[in-house]
Amino acid sequence: MFLSIATSHQPATDLGFLLHKNPARVHELDLGFGQAVMFYPEATPQRCEFAITLDIDPIALVRGRQGGGDGLLDQYVNDRPYAASSFLSVAIARGIREAMAGRSRERQPLADTAIPLDAEVAPLPVRGTTDLVGRLFEPLGYHVAVTRHRLDPERPDWGEAPYVTLRLSGTARLSDLLTHLYVLMPVLDDRKHYFVGEDELQKLLARGDGWLAAHPERDLITARYLKRRSSLIKAALAQLVPDEAGPEGQLDPARGDAAETVIERPLRLHERRLDRVAELIAQTGARRVLDLGCGDGKLIARLIRNPAIAEIVGVEVSSQELARADARFTDLPEVQKRKLTLLQGSLIYRDLRLRGFEAAALVEVIEHFELDRLPHLERALFGDARPATVIVTTPNRDHNVMFEGLAPGAFRHPDHRFEWSRREFQGWAQRVAAEHGYSVRFEGVGDAHPEFGAPGQLAVLTR
Repeated sequence: MFLSIATSHQPATDLGFLLHKNPARVHELDLGFGQAVMFYPEATPQRCEFAITLDIDPIALVRGRQGGGDGLLDQYVNDRPYAASSFLSVAIARGIREAMAGRSRERQPLADTAIPLDAEVAPLPVRGTTDLVGRLFEPLGYHVAVTRHRLDPERPDWGEAPYVTLRLSGTARLSDLLTHLYVLMPVLDDRKHYFVGEDELQKLLARGDGWLAAHPERDLITARYLKRRSSLIKAALAQLVPDEAGPEGQLDPARGDAAETVIERPLRLHERRLDRVAELIAQTGARRVLDLGCGDGKLIARLIRNPAIAEIVGVEVSSQELARADARFTDLPEVQKRKLTLLQGSLIYRDLRLRGFEAAALVEVIEHFELDRLPHLERALFGDARPATVIVTTPNRDHNVMFEGLAPGAFRHPDHRFEWSRREFQGWAQRVAAEHGYSVRFEGVGDAHPEFGAPGQLAVLTR
């Protein structure tokens, strides 16, 4: 499968700065299910073209149960190694994720600018009539050219194959083009090689921000992207078009606080972490506080006893966790109960309800996000909600060697997408602080090892 992107914006070789890939080199990326090769067929000041080819190992698909087949034969005989599908979307997300996020160290003004772009994808599966391709891409401002292929050029009576070569041209930001391809290629294919759960809902809302809500094929895109899971579709539409969704659709999958893990329990790390966050919030003198990813309300239970706090809003994706939190506070004295509001909502989506607070806590939340979606959280929280103080905690990967029974390289919780070293966490927090007008300081959580530091780490960002 093949994807190419070209520009005539001059000097065209600046495309390399947007993609973070040197035009003079061939770049290879092992994706587990296959190998992505990224290179530049043409790189001149007048025109520059970047290409990704993806070579998928069909045996690895069967061993990893990623082929999407229903039977034994279909596991081995299918189009997954050859067709541009969700595998190619994964290659984009991993291979050029900075470009898709719209970040460029050397050419940020160019990354923010719409430039002439041409893209080609082949072979692209289309489950449906050929006009579906135009219905998806033309409302986004692209000129669309589709070449449909026959099953056998020498046997026209066999009919057309469900594959096309797609060519797009238009003036757009590179990040927008990559995002549109990332979302819409699996929609056209109407098959995904991995399980679709609430995490995919989060991806769709993040990638669809700014264009999906107004798209005339919004419902079709949402249904196909989420593999027709009705609860996820309702939840997505509730966020995209809240006026058209009922109360049972008010769900967004920004990952909430994980339960205390068995690994950390002997250290009482979870309790010590919550106690420290509650103490730091009290020190700010904040009267209005956000608990983002509040889970079943353990931090709120500490905060609500503080008479100086007049309002607490807990935000959580999981309806089950919110129900547990609500049950936890059923018997509160009325004077405390009036302080509390529990919301089901997103941490990656701008939300007017979260503005105007003096303090916010993100306790063991960020590590549940894919790295390429953290910028959406950053923009929604630090750029839009802008609490005066934000307290962030996350595991310290450096300390993992001290946990008995934790395999080298393993994460403390199965839902963690990453675990950062102290240097990585501090680099992230310092960048966020600089970009959004905050200062930041750090401390450990739990007893510190002289070499590996404390088991947890914490940042206090102050505006």
